[in-house]
Amino acid sequence: MAPAVPLAVLALVALVAPGLCAAPGCDSPAHRLCSSRDIAVACQVESRCPSLPHPAAAPVELSLYYESLCPACREFLVLKLFSTWLLLPDEMLNITLVPYGNAQERNVSGKLDFKCQHGPEECLGNMIEACLMHEAKNFSTYFPVIFCLESGSSVTKNLEACLQIYAPELDSGRIAACVQGDTGVALMHHNAQLTEALDPPHQYVPWITINGKHTDELQAQAEASLLGLVCHLYQGEKPEACGGSKAPKIPSGCRR
Repeated sequence: MAPAVPLAVLALVALVAPGLCAAPGCDSPAHRLCSSRDIAVACQVESRCPSLPHPAAAPVELSLYYESLCPACREFLVLKLFSTWLLLPDEMLNITLVPYGNAQERNVSGKLDFKCQHGPEECLGNMIEACLMHEAKNFSTYFPVIFCLESGSSVTKNLEACLQIYAPELDSGRIAACVQGDTGVALMHHNAQLTEALDPPHQYVPWITINGKHTDELQAQAEASLLGLVCHLYQGEKPEACGGSKAPKIPSGCRR
């Protein structure tokens, strides 16, 4: 049975192509049937109208839960995530970064304090990156800086240099004030809440969710070939980059 067609669509069809959908069917010339998506839908000929614009597809949503000094996190972010982001158009992949990982949040004399798996320097690195995201706001501005920090010799000491290269418009003083003040603590508390709310709970980092879900299979596919996974999941028109090859797996993650 043909799908129900809104009256407005039928009226449009009647105006544009009189008799178009009269029994025994829509028998007007193809150029008229394909003149608009509404007409093509009403006459059920979308598959024969290659020139019709396709509706925008939703981006693949990827969230990375990580910690700034975890070797496997750094390798995934630098070699897999950043390179995939560079290769794909913005509308195809939406990335959320949550620097916290296996940290622990504590209330010490009424103030929040954080203990990190790789020590105080990792807590500082997590907060620097959280404050950088907060100040920059635009993903395309802060992600190259985070790539620079994570690929360099020191996550905590190279902020000024990385900003000069990738985002000279950002004020390092504002980021430092965030790190040293209440805003940085609030951002880390928020990241703690996001991480603790994971379902299933994270068991290691990097911990990857795709479109809000985490499974062992998705994690393995993301680690083996992130580009291939995103290309497979994206429902829109594929770019040339989606012909890519598989990449080797990264080392085991940082478990609690």
